[in-house]
Amino acid sequence: MKQVVEIFSDGACRGNPGAGGWGVLIRYGEAEKMLYGGAIATTNNRMELQAAIEGLSALTKPCKVKITTDSKYVLTGATEWMDNWKKRNWKTASKKEVLNTDLWLRLDELIQKHEVEWAWVKGHSGHTENEIADQLANQGIDELD
Repeated sequence: MKQVVEIFSDGACRGNPGAGGWGVLIRYGEAEKMLYGGAIATTNNRMELQAAIEGLSALTKPCKVKITTDSKYVLTGATEWMDNWKKRNWKTASKKEVLNTDLWLRLDELIQKHEVEWAWVKGHSGHTENEIADQLANQGIDELD
């Protein structure tokens, strides 16, 4: 059985919109890698998406991946909404442009390269890896200066 790469992703924003950060903890067996970054003017949803994108982008070859996020927006978008958005040329059911299409397109492109399973965890609930991802996201904001 192929070992699973675990990705724990989180986004944060101070003000929404405002300064934002993303954080990712990647675990493969005993190995761990932590990534983070930020943006001056962004939204929480964009940072949640960016975190998942950065986690997948760090993988150098096709993998079996489990992404754990506290963002229902990212989870539901990736597992339920995206197929219909693509069928409607990135429009919602009400024929409006999908928000953050640039990031959804990038996430979709990355998902196609891997066997991805999604999981949701309640944020700020003491889930160790989610707390680490949250700390990394906040570090991304702190280091924007």
